[in-house]
Amino acid sequence: MYRLGSLSRRSTRAIAANVAAAATRYNARGLSTESLQAFGEKHVTRGLGRITEGIVAQGRGSYVDFQDGRHMLDFTTGIGVTNLGHCHPKVSKAAADQCMNIVHAQCGIAFHEPYLQLIERLLPLMPHPSLDSFFFWNSGSEAIECAIKMARIATGRPNIISMQGGYHGRTFGAMAVTRSKTIYSEGVAPLMPGTFSIPFPFWHQFGASPTISESELTANSLYQLEILLAQQTAPRDTAALIIEPVLGEGGYVPAPNEFLQGLREICDKHGILLIIDEVQSGFCRTGSWFAIEPSGVRPDILISAKGLANGFPLSAIISRKEITDLLKPGSMGGTYAGNPVSCAAAVAVADAMKEEKILDNVKERSKQLFTELNALKADPEVAPYILDVRGRGLMVAVEFTSSASAGSKYDVVTSETEQVGLAGRVAKKCIEKGMLILTTSMYEVVRFIPPLNISEEEMAKGCKIFAEAVREVIKT
Repeated sequence: MYRLGSLSRRSTRAIAANVAAAATRYNARGLSTESLQAFGEKHVTRGLGRITEGIVAQGRGSYVDFQDGRHMLDFTTGIGVTNLGHCHPKVSKAAADQCMNIVHAQCGIAFHEPYLQLIERLLPLMPHPSLDSFFFWNSGSEAIECAIKMARIATGRPNIISMQGGYHGRTFGAMAVTRSKTIYSEGVAPLMPGTFSIPFPFWHQFGASPTISESELTANSLYQLEILLAQQTAPRDTAALIIEPVLGEGGYVPAPNEFLQGLREICDKHGILLIIDEVQSGFCRTGSWFAIEPSGVRPDILISAKGLANGFPLSAIISRKEITDLLKPGSMGGTYAGNPVSCAAAVAVADAMKEEKILDNVKERSKQLFTELNALKADPEVAPYILDVRGRGLMVAVEFTSSASAGSKYDVVTSETEQVGLAGRVAKKCIEKGMLILTTSMYEVVRFIPPLNISEEEMAKGCKIFAEAVREVIKT
């Protein structure tokens, strides 16, 4: 298995020397790391946020290197994108070879081979055999826009139902069905009309305890869907329901299988299309090719992106031919849609996933990660501060307690401790200790998104850094 992240001391020193040399080259041109940082802060839009200062110089396997010499373990993978680690040789070579063949072969002019090769690789991986019609675009948000458009055309209906806590993107249609944080749509209303939402089966959304059963959460959420269809959007006006099988930005919460099955049943009853958003959870991230698989639920439209091409911009909108045959030629498209370089990279990703037995590694490293995190949670000194350890595969979260003074007065799980902002403080401490990691959701949640080919040693190192960070933060 490719694991360039597992480096000897000699290799690490060589990388540090290369990074230092790169920084020297910048200095020779009068652009030091500090001046580049200042240049970026002045000229890059303030609308972009960053978790650390510095200039990334290169990435290899499970690590990224900064111009200032930092060699950082990367548990963000570009927010779930570089699933095979940075600069996987097979993927990078496939893209480089394609660049010497043809870089831009516009999908509205003719077929190109990487596009068709990718369909050939993906067909056997689909969670249901009915998913046999493909359109490739550039990003997850674009894929959501396409799915909404496709659903409205296919059904002749206007309305879309999404989940509270769901995240689907920042473009206008995607933003309208996003319900994870108001920051994504604050100040830009009116959004796309015809969107409604129901609670995801997550205990926070019902003001419940983490110990509430999945069956009770499922029943509550499905009841809210029935109410919505009776009071706000009639079934005859409802085109689709969109859901992430594992909430991403909403807190890394897996949907119970019985909930997904209940959604399928209600959608079938009313002729509503079920859109499964696997932008983040797809392509082996959760221990199966797609997170929807364990439920046995058939998507009407399946969306994939992020890990699909390991860093090259590509998304997939996959449906069945009877639906896509309702689309008029030219109604779908895009200048860079299905770019041949990105498609060639994705073909190599699919091949590498199989050849390197990535799913086997995900299952082993998932066990290791959950064991370490649950052991930390069980530590008497730490236990009062960790509320939940959850997730699936290598899409895992730790939720910390919120103090009663900082949380909602309606939240039954606020803590009597006076610790505030634990997730952000722990993530910052991890970065200080040499590991990039992200928070997520409106709650105190740190998310783990390591490479799917991460080694046992690298996982142990990451868990050690995290545990040290937690213990140091709760003592301050």
